[in-house]
Amino acid sequence: MKLQDLDIIVTAPPAPGWGGRYWIFVKVTTACGITGWGEVYAASVGPDAMRAVISDVFERHMQGENPENIERMFRRAYSSGFTQRPDLTVMGAFSGLEIACWDILGKAHDRPVYALMGGLMNERIRSYTYLYPLPHQSMADFWTSPDLAADCAAAMVAEGFTAVKFDPAGPYTARGGHMPAMRDISRSAAFCKVIRAAVGDRADLLFGTHGQFSTGGAIRLAKALEPYSPLWFEEPVPPDNIAEMAKVARATSIPVATGERLTTKAEFAPVLRQGAATILQPALGRSGGILETKKIAAMAEVYNAQMAPHLYAGPIEWAANIQLAANIPNLLMAETIQKGGDFHLALIKNSITWEEGFILAPTTPGLGIEVDEDLARAHPFTGEGLHLEMQDTPCDYVNENDFQGGAPATE
Repeated sequence: MKLQDLDIIVTAPPAPGWGGRYWIFVKVTTACGITGWGEVYAASVGPDAMRAVISDVFERHMQGENPENIERMFRRAYSSGFTQRPDLTVMGAFSGLEIACWDILGKAHDRPVYALMGGLMNERIRSYTYLYPLPHQSMADFWTSPDLAADCAAAMVAEGFTAVKFDPAGPYTARGGHMPAMRDISRSAAFCKVIRAAVGDRADLLFGTHGQFSTGGAIRLAKALEPYSPLWFEEPVPPDNIAEMAKVARATSIPVATGERLTTKAEFAPVLRQGAATILQPALGRSGGILETKKIAAMAEVYNAQMAPHLYAGPIEWAANIQLAANIPNLLMAETIQKGGDFHLALIKNSITWEEGFILAPTTPGLGIEVDEDLARAHPFTGEGLHLEMQDTPCDYVNENDFQGGAPATE
């Protein structure tokens, strides 16, 4: 087998757009006609620029190569241009292409990807979702209302979820970590209190942030949340300062989680060495692909850390996350958008099964999905924004911080 052709599809999910403004899918075909699908989770340049990067990485490092030679292709991309260090954009491009290689290999051998990586460890994969507004709830009010969040959490737990995530802690800005406003701390504690009362001990609370805070600010917030025993405190400070994140981890009883913005074992290793987090959240369309993330999981085992693959993208990255999750022994849970997401599931013809809070490990070859290529092409991205964007204005210490995240929330 040799990798021959590449096609790139940029798909925009319809409103409300859970999963970001657009998803970048790659379709790779071998000379013998086997097609593999992957997804690139990269948001630092626009989709047109990313198309060029993906094409360059494929043509320069992968085209004409046997898809089995993933280690060789990884080292080419990782070392490209005399770098040999993590490059978020290049490794994002490689990650999606690498996922497609595994899809090809699974189809060629008529086996799921996890079967080629050591076999099945987890038949049922615990899943969690962010709290998204229910159909009857006001989207404008939802993000700052503990009561609406609690109603949604109760509904998700009734569906079968045993963990729910929410992020009421104010804006994540391009200015870096800030001290939270006092009302942001109060609102965050109120969310935890009311949601805990709604779900009791039937579900874990996952407190999401996106690197919003200064070290001292994160510690102050953690102290306010500790009485409600969240399972994790996610990315409390910007991800580029591991030593400061470690200070937060030492100062709170809440386990710290991080990883959605990191790529390759070179960036995850310091997190483990410095004790900055005990839960790693790689996004496989960015972290280096399936094999590289299995190596990250193996490193985490040595430090008694667990894995919770991140998802704020499309269903092909979700499928890759599931293959890894089915294979590794130190899985905690995997992120899911609702119970799979209506548009997500339509794009893969409902080929992944979510059942009472768990994802069932696929048994069909490759990634275990069937992509509806026509549907993906029928929803092209025509906007100008990036997949996710940070707020430019600083935290507001006078008025309410009402930040709805990086993707538009459209009624």
